[in-house]
Amino acid sequence: MPNFDLQISNSLLFSFIPFLIFFIIKFRKTINKHKSLSKSVHLPRSYPLIGSYFSLVANKDKRIQWTSDLVLSSPNLTYLLHRPLGNRSFMTANPAVIQHVLKTNFHIYQKGNDVRRTLSDFLGDGIFNTDGSNWKFQRQVASHEFNTKSLRNFVENVVDSELTERLIPTLVDSAANGTVLDFQDILQRFAFDNICKIAFGYDPAYLLPSLPQAKFAVAFEDATRISSDRFGSPFPLIWKIKRALNIGSEKQLKEAVNQIHGFAREIIKQKKKELEEKSSLDSVDLLSRFLNSGHSDEDFVADIVISFILAGRDTTSAALTWFFWLISGNPMVELEILKEISEKSESTVYDEVKDMVYTHASLCESMRLYPPVPTDSKEAVTEDVLPDGNVVRKGDRITYHPYAMGRAEKIWGADWEDFRPERWLEKDGAAEKWKFVARDPYTYPVFQAGPRICLGKEMAFLQMKRVVSGVLRRFKVVPADKEGEEPIFTAYLTSKMKGGFPVRIVERVEK
Repeated sequence: MPNFDLQISNSLLFSFIPFLIFFIIKFRKTINKHKSLSKSVHLPRSYPLIGSYFSLVANKDKRIQWTSDLVLSSPNLTYLLHRPLGNRSFMTANPAVIQHVLKTNFHIYQKGNDVRRTLSDFLGDGIFNTDGSNWKFQRQVASHEFNTKSLRNFVENVVDSELTERLIPTLVDSAANGTVLDFQDILQRFAFDNICKIAFGYDPAYLLPSLPQAKFAVAFEDATRISSDRFGSPFPLIWKIKRALNIGSEKQLKEAVNQIHGFAREIIKQKKKELEEKSSLDSVDLLSRFLNSGHSDEDFVADIVISFILAGRDTTSAALTWFFWLISGNPMVELEILKEISEKSESTVYDEVKDMVYTHASLCESMRLYPPVPTDSKEAVTEDVLPDGNVVRKGDRITYHPYAMGRAEKIWGADWEDFRPERWLEKDGAAEKWKFVARDPYTYPVFQAGPRICLGKEMAFLQMKRVVSGVLRRFKVVPADKEGEEPIFTAYLTSKMKGGFPVRIVERVEK
Protein backbone atom coordinates (compact mmCIF):
# COMPACT_ATOMS: atom_id res chain seq x y z
CA MET A 1 0.00 0.00 0.00
CA PRO A 2 1.29 3.50 -0.70
CA ASN A 3 2.43 5.53 2.29
CA PHE A 4 -0.54 7.58 3.58
CA ASP A 5 1.65 10.43 4.90
CA LEU A 6 3.35 10.65 1.52
CA GLN A 7 -0.01 10.88 -0.25
CA ILE A 8 -1.01 13.75 2.05
CA SER A 9 2.31 15.51 1.44
CA ASN A 10 1.94 15.19 -2.35
CA SER A 11 -1.61 16.49 -2.20
CA LEU A 12 -0.57 19.44 -0.03
CA LEU A 13 2.36 20.21 -2.30
CA PHE A 14 0.33 20.37 -5.50
CA SER A 15 -2.52 22.32 -3.92
CA PHE A 16 -0.15 24.79 -2.28
CA ILE A 17 2.01 25.61 -5.33
CA PRO A 18 -0.74 27.30 -7.42
CA PHE A 19 -1.76 29.35 -4.38
CA LEU A 20 1.82 30.52 -3.89
CA ILE A 21 2.34 31.28 -7.59
CA PHE A 22 -0.85 33.37 -7.64
CA PHE A 23 0.29 35.57 -4.77
CA ILE A 24 3.85 35.90 -6.08
CA ILE A 25 2.58 37.07 -9.49
CA LYS A 26 -0.01 39.36 -7.93
CA PHE A 27 2.43 41.00 -5.55
CA ARG A 28 5.80 40.74 -7.34
CA LYS A 29 5.94 44.53 -7.52
CA THR A 30 5.50 44.57 -3.75
CA ILE A 31 8.50 42.26 -3.34
CA ASN A 32 10.67 44.51 -5.52
CA LYS A 33 9.47 47.53 -3.60
CA HIS A 34 10.46 45.98 -0.28
CA LYS A 35 13.88 45.03 -1.63
CA SER A 36 14.58 48.66 -2.44
CA LEU A 37 13.25 50.11 0.80
CA SER A 38 15.62 52.48 2.53
CA LYS A 39 16.75 51.75 6.06
CA SER A 40 14.55 54.54 7.35
CA VAL A 41 11.36 52.65 6.41
CA HIS A 42 10.65 50.03 9.03
CA LEU A 43 7.03 48.92 8.99
CA PRO A 44 6.12 46.03 6.65
CA ARG A 45 2.67 45.67 5.11
CA SER A 46 0.52 42.80 6.35
CA TYR A 47 -2.00 41.00 4.11
CA PRO A 48 -4.84 38.60 4.92
CA LEU A 49 -3.73 34.99 5.29
CA ILE A 50 -0.10 35.55 4.25
CA GLY A 51 0.74 38.29 6.79
CA SER A 52 4.03 40.07 6.05
CA TYR A 53 5.21 37.25 3.80
CA PHE A 54 6.68 39.51 1.13
CA SER A 55 8.70 41.53 3.63
CA LEU A 56 9.96 38.29 5.16
CA VAL A 57 11.06 37.03 1.74
CA ALA A 58 12.61 40.34 0.70
CA ASN A 59 14.64 40.53 3.92
CA LYS A 60 15.52 36.85 4.39
CA ASP A 61 19.22 37.49 3.75
CA LYS A 62 19.36 40.32 6.29
CA ARG A 63 16.78 39.02 8.74
CA ILE A 64 18.67 39.97 11.90
CA GLN A 65 19.35 43.55 10.80
CA TRP A 66 15.82 44.02 9.44
CA THR A 67 14.04 42.74 12.56
CA SER A 68 16.45 44.82 14.67
CA ASP A 69 15.30 47.93 12.77
CA LEU A 70 11.67 46.96 13.38
CA VAL A 71 12.25 46.60 17.11
CA LEU A 72 14.22 49.84 17.42
CA SER A 73 11.53 51.72 15.48
CA SER A 74 9.00 50.96 18.20
CA PRO A 75 8.66 53.46 21.09
CA ASN A 76 8.52 50.61 23.64
CA LEU A 77 11.13 48.46 21.84
CA THR A 78 8.57 45.74 21.08
CA TYR A 79 7.20 45.03 17.60
CA LEU A 80 4.47 42.60 16.49
CA LEU A 81 5.29 40.84 13.21
CA HIS A 82 2.43 39.05 11.43
CA ARG A 83 3.55 35.79 9.86
CA PRO A 84 1.61 33.66 7.34
CA LEU A 85 -1.47 31.68 8.37
CA GLY A 86 -2.24 33.89 11.35
CA ASN A 87 0.98 33.21 13.26
CA ARG A 88 2.25 36.16 15.32
CA SER A 89 5.70 36.96 16.67
CA PHE A 90 6.47 39.68 19.19
CA MET A 91 10.08 40.84 18.90
CA THR A 92 11.47 42.81 21.81
CA ALA A 93 14.51 44.62 23.14
CA ASN A 94 12.65 45.87 26.21
CA PRO A 95 14.42 44.71 29.42
CA ALA A 96 11.13 44.73 31.40
CA VAL A 97 9.48 42.46 28.82
CA ILE A 98 12.50 40.16 28.74
CA GLN A 99 12.48 39.81 32.54
CA HIS A 100 8.75 39.09 32.38
CA VAL A 101 9.26 36.33 29.79
CA LEU A 102 12.50 34.74 31.04
CA LYS A 103 11.88 34.98 34.79
CA THR A 104 8.63 36.38 36.19
CA ASN A 105 6.32 34.33 33.95
CA PHE A 106 8.83 31.62 33.08
CA HIS A 107 6.13 28.93 33.34
CA ILE A 108 4.11 30.58 30.55
CA TYR A 109 6.92 30.99 28.02
CA GLN A 110 8.48 27.71 26.90
CA LYS A 111 10.40 26.36 23.94
CA GLY A 112 7.05 25.40 22.48
CA ASN A 113 5.90 22.88 19.92
CA ASP A 114 7.04 24.83 16.85
CA VAL A 115 10.65 25.14 18.03
CA ARG A 116 10.79 21.54 19.21
CA ARG A 117 9.44 20.24 15.91
CA THR A 118 11.80 22.43 13.91
CA LEU A 119 14.90 21.24 15.77
CA SER A 120 13.79 17.73 16.71
CA ASP A 121 15.64 15.96 13.88
CA PHE A 122 18.93 17.57 14.91
CA LEU A 123 18.71 18.10 18.68
CA GLY A 124 16.02 15.59 19.63
CA ASP A 125 15.29 15.83 23.36
CA GLY A 126 18.52 17.63 24.25
CA ILE A 127 18.53 20.41 26.83
CA PHE A 128 18.13 23.22 24.28
CA ASN A 129 15.06 21.65 22.72
CA THR A 130 12.98 20.60 25.70
CA ASP A 131 10.99 21.90 28.65
CA GLY A 132 9.76 20.66 32.02
CA SER A 133 11.21 17.73 33.94
CA ASN A 134 13.37 16.60 31.03
CA TRP A 135 15.07 20.01 30.93
CA LYS A 136 15.44 20.13 34.73
CA PHE A 137 17.11 16.71 34.83
CA GLN A 138 19.67 17.57 32.15
CA ARG A 139 20.46 20.92 33.73
CA GLN A 140 20.92 19.38 37.18
CA VAL A 141 23.33 16.68 35.96
CA ALA A 142 25.26 19.08 33.72
CA SER A 143 25.66 21.68 36.48
CA HIS A 144 28.29 19.48 38.16
CA GLU A 145 30.52 20.03 35.14
CA PHE A 146 30.85 23.73 35.92
CA ASN A 147 32.29 23.78 39.45
CA THR A 148 35.60 25.52 40.19
CA LYS A 149 37.63 22.31 40.05
CA SER A 150 36.23 21.39 36.63
CA LEU A 151 36.72 24.90 35.29
CA ARG A 152 40.34 24.99 36.42
CA ASN A 153 40.96 21.60 34.80
CA PHE A 154 39.25 22.79 31.61
CA VAL A 155 41.44 25.89 31.29
CA GLU A 156 44.77 24.44 32.45
CA ASN A 157 44.56 21.15 30.59
CA VAL A 158 42.02 21.08 27.77
CA VAL A 159 42.15 24.70 26.54
CA ASP A 160 45.82 25.29 27.21
CA SER A 161 46.95 22.11 25.44
CA GLU A 162 44.78 22.91 22.41
CA LEU A 163 46.20 26.42 22.40
CA THR A 164 49.90 25.55 22.75
CA GLU A 165 49.94 22.34 20.70
CA ARG A 166 47.61 23.27 17.84
CA LEU A 167 46.44 26.89 17.62
CA ILE A 168 49.78 28.63 18.25
CA PRO A 169 51.76 26.35 15.85
CA THR A 170 49.13 27.00 13.16
CA LEU A 171 49.54 30.76 13.63
CA VAL A 172 53.34 30.49 13.66
CA ASP A 173 53.25 28.69 10.28
CA SER A 174 50.86 31.26 8.83
CA ALA A 175 53.04 34.16 10.01
CA ALA A 176 56.21 32.55 8.66
CA ASN A 177 54.71 31.73 5.25
CA GLY A 178 52.58 34.86 4.87
CA THR A 179 49.45 32.83 4.19
CA VAL A 180 45.88 34.05 4.67
CA LEU A 181 43.84 32.10 7.22
CA ASP A 182 40.09 31.98 7.65
CA PHE A 183 40.23 32.81 11.35
CA GLN A 184 36.54 32.02 11.81
CA ASP A 185 37.20 28.47 10.63
CA ILE A 186 40.30 28.17 12.83
CA LEU A 187 38.39 29.31 15.93
CA GLN A 188 35.51 26.93 15.17
CA ARG A 189 37.97 24.04 14.91
CA PHE A 190 39.60 25.09 18.18
CA ALA A 191 36.25 25.27 20.00
CA PHE A 192 35.06 22.00 18.45
CA ASP A 193 38.09 20.09 19.76
CA ASN A 194 37.64 21.64 23.21
CA ILE A 195 33.94 20.90 23.60
CA CYS A 196 34.26 17.34 22.29
CA LYS A 197 36.93 16.66 24.92
CA ILE A 198 34.68 18.05 27.66
CA ALA A 199 31.44 16.53 26.36
CA PHE A 200 32.64 13.13 25.10
CA GLY A 201 36.10 12.76 26.54
CA TYR A 202 37.06 12.40 22.87
CA ASP A 203 39.56 14.38 20.78
CA PRO A 204 38.43 14.83 17.15
CA ALA A 205 41.78 16.52 16.29
CA TYR A 206 39.98 18.96 14.00
CA LEU A 207 42.56 21.73 14.43
CA LEU A 208 45.65 20.23 12.80
CA PRO A 209 48.09 21.91 10.37
CA SER A 210 46.41 20.04 7.50
CA LEU A 211 42.99 21.48 8.53
CA PRO A 212 41.21 18.13 7.94
CA GLN A 213 37.58 17.90 6.87
CA ALA A 214 36.40 15.60 9.66
CA LYS A 215 33.07 13.97 8.72
CA PHE A 216 31.51 14.58 12.12
CA ALA A 217 32.40 18.30 12.11
CA VAL A 218 31.25 18.84 8.52
CA ALA A 219 27.97 17.02 9.20
CA PHE A 220 27.49 19.14 12.32
CA GLU A 221 27.90 22.34 10.30
CA ASP A 222 25.40 21.11 7.66
CA ALA A 223 22.83 20.14 10.30
CA THR A 224 23.17 23.52 12.03
CA ARG A 225 22.75 25.47 8.79
CA ILE A 226 19.76 23.53 7.47
CA SER A 227 17.99 23.49 10.83
CA SER A 228 18.41 27.25 10.99
CA ASP A 229 17.00 27.62 7.47
CA ARG A 230 13.84 25.92 8.70
CA PHE A 231 13.32 28.81 11.11
CA GLY A 232 13.74 31.30 8.29
CA SER A 233 11.10 29.66 6.11
CA PRO A 234 7.96 31.87 5.93
CA PHE A 235 5.90 28.72 5.24
CA PRO A 236 7.14 25.81 7.43
CA LEU A 237 4.86 23.56 5.38
CA ILE A 238 7.44 23.72 2.58
CA TRP A 239 10.30 22.13 4.56
CA LYS A 240 7.89 19.63 6.09
CA ILE A 241 6.84 18.49 2.62
CA LYS A 242 10.48 18.27 1.53
CA ARG A 243 11.19 16.17 4.61
CA ALA A 244 8.27 13.85 3.87
CA LEU A 245 9.49 13.45 0.29
CA ASN A 246 13.14 13.19 1.41
CA ILE A 247 14.34 15.69 -1.17
CA GLY A 248 16.70 18.68 -1.36
CA SER A 249 18.06 20.20 1.83
CA GLU A 250 15.90 17.92 3.99
CA LYS A 251 17.55 14.87 2.46
CA GLN A 252 20.93 16.46 3.20
CA LEU A 253 19.85 17.17 6.80
CA LYS A 254 18.75 13.57 7.30
CA GLU A 255 22.12 12.30 6.04
CA ALA A 256 24.01 14.76 8.27
CA VAL A 257 21.98 13.86 11.37
CA ASN A 258 22.48 10.14 10.69
CA GLN A 259 26.23 10.74 10.58
CA ILE A 260 26.20 12.79 13.78
CA HIS A 261 24.10 10.33 15.77
CA GLY A 262 25.98 7.33 14.38
CA PHE A 263 29.25 8.87 15.52
CA ALA A 264 27.79 9.81 18.90
CA ARG A 265 26.41 6.32 19.51
CA GLU A 266 29.81 4.81 18.73
CA ILE A 267 31.48 7.10 21.26
CA ILE A 268 28.78 6.25 23.83
CA LYS A 269 29.41 2.52 23.38
CA GLN A 270 33.13 3.05 23.90
CA LYS A 271 32.48 5.16 26.99
CA LYS A 272 30.13 2.54 28.46
CA LYS A 273 32.83 -0.10 28.00
CA GLU A 274 35.40 2.21 29.58
CA LEU A 275 33.14 2.82 32.59
CA GLU A 276 32.55 -0.91 33.02
CA GLU A 277 36.26 -1.72 32.96
CA LYS A 278 37.36 0.99 35.39
CA SER A 279 36.09 1.61 38.88
CA SER A 280 37.01 5.30 38.54
CA LEU A 281 38.21 7.52 35.71
CA ASP A 282 41.11 9.97 35.78
CA SER A 283 38.76 12.67 34.51
CA VAL A 284 35.00 12.91 34.30
CA ASP A 285 33.38 14.25 31.13
CA LEU A 286 29.77 15.23 30.52
CA LEU A 287 28.98 11.95 28.78
CA SER A 288 30.20 9.92 31.77
CA ARG A 289 28.03 11.96 34.13
CA PHE A 290 24.88 11.25 32.13
CA LEU A 291 25.67 7.56 31.71
CA ASN A 292 26.30 7.28 35.45
CA SER A 293 22.95 8.99 36.13
CA GLY A 294 21.19 5.79 35.10
CA HIS A 295 20.15 6.61 31.52
CA SER A 296 20.98 3.79 29.13
CA ASP A 297 19.02 5.01 26.08
CA GLU A 298 21.87 5.82 23.69
CA ASP A 299 19.74 8.07 21.45
CA PHE A 300 18.65 10.18 24.42
CA VAL A 301 22.20 10.51 25.76
CA ALA A 302 23.40 11.40 22.25
CA ASP A 303 20.76 14.17 22.05
CA ILE A 304 22.01 15.60 25.33
CA VAL A 305 25.67 15.69 24.36
CA ILE A 306 25.00 17.01 20.84
CA SER A 307 23.16 20.01 22.35
CA PHE A 308 26.16 20.85 24.50
CA ILE A 309 28.52 20.50 21.55
CA LEU A 310 26.36 22.97 19.60
CA ALA A 311 26.55 25.47 22.46
CA GLY A 312 30.27 25.04 23.12
CA ARG A 313 31.39 25.01 19.49
CA ASP A 314 29.46 27.83 17.91
CA THR A 315 29.00 30.43 20.64
CA THR A 316 32.59 30.95 21.78
CA SER A 317 34.01 30.80 18.26
CA ALA A 318 31.45 33.37 17.07
CA ALA A 319 32.23 35.69 19.98
CA LEU A 320 35.98 35.44 19.38
CA THR A 321 35.68 35.97 15.62
CA TRP A 322 33.96 39.33 16.06
CA PHE A 323 36.21 40.23 19.00
CA PHE A 324 39.41 39.89 16.95
CA TRP A 325 37.87 41.89 14.12
CA LEU A 326 36.91 44.73 16.50
CA ILE A 327 40.33 44.69 18.17
CA SER A 328 42.03 45.04 14.78
CA GLY A 329 40.31 48.39 14.29
CA ASN A 330 40.76 49.67 17.86
CA PRO A 331 44.52 49.84 18.58
CA MET A 332 44.11 51.63 21.92
CA VAL A 333 41.91 48.81 23.25
CA GLU A 334 44.46 46.29 21.99
CA LEU A 335 47.23 48.15 23.86
CA GLU A 336 45.23 48.03 27.10
CA ILE A 337 44.69 44.29 26.67
CA LEU A 338 48.41 43.73 25.97
CA LYS A 339 49.24 45.72 29.09
CA GLU A 340 46.92 43.50 31.14
CA ILE A 341 48.39 40.34 29.61
CA SER A 342 51.89 41.53 30.55
CA GLU A 343 50.84 42.27 34.13
CA LYS A 344 49.35 38.77 34.55
CA SER A 345 52.26 36.88 32.99
CA GLU A 346 53.55 35.58 36.33
CA SER A 347 50.21 34.08 37.37
CA THR A 348 49.07 30.50 36.81
CA VAL A 349 47.02 29.96 33.67
CA TYR A 350 43.74 29.78 35.58
CA ASP A 351 44.46 32.79 37.79
CA GLU A 352 45.68 34.79 34.81
CA VAL A 353 42.48 34.47 32.81
CA LYS A 354 40.20 34.68 35.87
CA ASP A 355 41.60 38.12 36.77
CA MET A 356 41.74 39.68 33.28
CA VAL A 357 39.23 42.46 34.00
CA TYR A 358 39.82 44.71 30.98
CA THR A 359 39.83 41.77 28.58
CA HIS A 360 36.60 40.53 30.17
CA ALA A 361 35.02 43.96 29.60
CA SER A 362 36.25 43.97 25.99
CA LEU A 363 34.62 40.61 25.34
CA CYS A 364 31.35 41.83 26.87
CA GLU A 365 31.46 44.92 24.69
CA SER A 366 32.15 42.83 21.59
CA MET A 367 29.21 40.52 22.35
CA ARG A 368 26.99 43.55 22.97
CA LEU A 369 27.45 44.56 19.33
CA TYR A 370 27.76 41.07 17.85
CA PRO A 371 26.01 38.55 20.15
CA PRO A 372 26.71 34.86 19.44
CA VAL A 373 22.96 34.17 19.66
CA PRO A 374 21.36 37.28 18.12
CA THR A 375 17.75 36.23 18.77
CA ASP A 376 15.96 33.58 20.80
CA SER A 377 12.27 32.69 20.98
CA LYS A 378 9.75 31.37 23.47
CA GLU A 379 6.15 30.30 22.87
CA ALA A 380 3.24 31.37 25.06
CA VAL A 381 1.33 28.33 26.37
CA THR A 382 -1.53 30.55 27.58
CA GLU A 383 -2.76 34.13 27.23
CA ASP A 384 -0.80 36.90 28.91
CA VAL A 385 -0.22 40.65 28.98
CA LEU A 386 3.32 42.00 28.64
CA PRO A 387 4.59 44.88 30.86
CA ASP A 388 4.39 47.24 27.88
CA GLY A 389 0.68 46.49 27.47
CA ASN A 390 0.85 44.11 24.50
CA VAL A 391 -1.71 41.31 24.70
CA VAL A 392 -0.26 37.86 24.01
CA ARG A 393 -2.40 35.04 22.66
CA LYS A 394 -1.78 31.36 23.28
CA GLY A 395 0.67 30.13 20.64
CA ASP A 396 2.25 33.53 20.01
CA ARG A 397 6.03 33.57 19.77
CA ILE A 398 8.05 36.05 21.85
CA THR A 399 11.50 36.71 20.41
CA TYR A 400 13.97 38.64 22.52
CA HIS A 401 16.60 40.33 20.40
CA PRO A 402 20.11 40.78 21.91
CA TYR A 403 21.40 42.15 18.59
CA ALA A 404 18.82 44.96 18.66
CA MET A 405 19.40 45.54 22.38
CA GLY A 406 23.07 46.23 21.79
CA ARG A 407 22.06 48.98 19.38
CA ALA A 408 19.37 50.58 21.54
CA GLU A 409 20.21 54.18 22.45
CA LYS A 410 17.67 53.99 25.28
CA ILE A 411 19.82 51.30 26.92
CA TRP A 412 23.42 52.20 26.02
CA GLY A 413 23.30 55.92 25.29
CA ALA A 414 24.11 58.03 22.27
CA ASP A 415 27.54 56.40 21.87
CA TRP A 416 26.11 52.88 21.46
CA GLU A 417 27.95 52.52 18.13
CA ASP A 418 31.35 52.95 19.79
CA PHE A 419 33.38 49.91 20.83
CA ARG A 420 34.20 51.09 24.34
CA PRO A 421 35.10 48.47 26.99
CA GLU A 422 35.26 51.23 29.59
CA ARG A 423 31.45 51.33 29.72
CA TRP A 424 31.75 48.07 31.70
CA LEU A 425 34.43 49.37 34.09
CA GLU A 426 35.04 51.78 36.93
CA LYS A 427 38.15 52.67 38.91
CA ASP A 428 38.41 50.76 42.17
CA GLY A 429 39.60 52.83 45.16
CA ALA A 430 42.96 54.46 45.71
CA ALA A 431 44.77 51.77 43.70
CA GLU A 432 43.05 53.09 40.57
CA LYS A 433 42.61 49.56 39.22
CA TRP A 434 39.77 48.63 36.92
CA LYS A 435 36.73 47.01 38.48
CA PHE A 436 34.21 45.19 36.27
CA VAL A 437 30.59 46.39 36.58
CA ALA A 438 28.13 43.88 35.15
CA ARG A 439 24.76 44.77 33.63
CA ASP A 440 21.70 42.85 34.76
CA PRO A 441 20.95 39.84 32.52
CA TYR A 442 17.67 41.33 31.25
CA THR A 443 19.49 44.36 29.86
CA TYR A 444 22.26 42.12 28.53
CA PRO A 445 20.67 38.69 27.80
CA VAL A 446 23.61 37.40 25.76
CA PHE A 447 23.75 34.34 28.04
CA GLN A 448 19.95 34.19 28.46
CA ALA A 449 18.53 34.97 31.92
CA GLY A 450 16.27 33.56 34.59
CA PRO A 451 16.09 29.79 35.24
CA ARG A 452 17.56 28.97 31.80
CA ILE A 453 20.59 31.24 32.11
CA CYS A 454 23.63 29.67 30.45
CA LEU A 455 25.40 27.10 32.64
CA GLY A 456 28.61 27.50 30.68
CA LYS A 457 28.92 31.28 30.96
CA GLU A 458 32.01 31.24 33.20
CA MET A 459 33.58 28.41 31.20
CA ALA A 460 33.07 30.40 27.99
CA PHE A 461 34.72 33.52 29.42
CA LEU A 462 37.70 31.55 30.75
CA GLN A 463 38.20 29.86 27.39
CA MET A 464 37.89 33.10 25.43
CA LYS A 465 40.26 35.02 27.71
CA ARG A 466 42.85 32.23 27.47
CA VAL A 467 42.67 32.39 23.66
CA VAL A 468 42.93 36.19 23.67
CA SER A 469 45.91 36.08 26.01
CA GLY A 470 47.69 33.30 24.10
CA VAL A 471 47.14 34.84 20.65
CA LEU A 472 47.65 38.55 21.28
CA ARG A 473 50.75 37.98 23.42
CA ARG A 474 52.58 36.67 20.35
CA PHE A 475 50.63 37.82 17.29
CA LYS A 476 48.77 40.67 15.66
CA VAL A 477 45.67 39.56 13.77
CA VAL A 478 45.26 41.70 10.62
CA PRO A 479 42.11 41.44 8.47
CA ALA A 480 42.97 40.62 4.87
CA ASP A 481 39.84 42.22 3.38
CA LYS A 482 39.48 45.89 2.50
CA GLU A 483 40.49 48.10 5.37
CA GLY A 484 37.59 49.47 7.39
CA GLU A 485 34.97 47.39 5.58
CA GLU A 486 32.57 45.81 8.07
CA PRO A 487 31.96 42.08 7.51
CA ILE A 488 28.39 40.92 7.06
CA PHE A 489 26.77 39.67 10.25
CA THR A 490 24.57 36.67 9.56
CA ALA A 491 23.07 33.92 11.70
CA TYR A 492 22.29 30.25 11.62
CA LEU A 493 21.39 29.01 15.09
CA THR A 494 24.31 31.20 16.15
CA SER A 495 25.97 34.19 14.49
CA LYS A 496 28.52 33.96 11.69
CA MET A 497 30.73 36.28 9.70
CA LYS A 498 29.48 35.74 6.16
CA GLY A 499 32.23 34.38 3.92
CA GLY A 500 34.57 33.78 6.86
CA PHE A 501 37.19 36.04 8.42
CA PRO A 502 40.34 36.09 6.24
CA VAL A 503 43.36 37.37 8.18
CA ARG A 504 47.12 37.64 8.04
CA ILE A 505 49.03 36.69 11.16
CA VAL A 506 51.93 38.95 12.10
CA GLU A 507 54.31 37.78 14.81
CA ARG A 508 55.12 40.51 17.33
CA VAL A 509 58.70 41.65 17.74
CA GLU A 510 59.84 41.12 21.33
CA LYS A 511 61.17 44.24 23.00
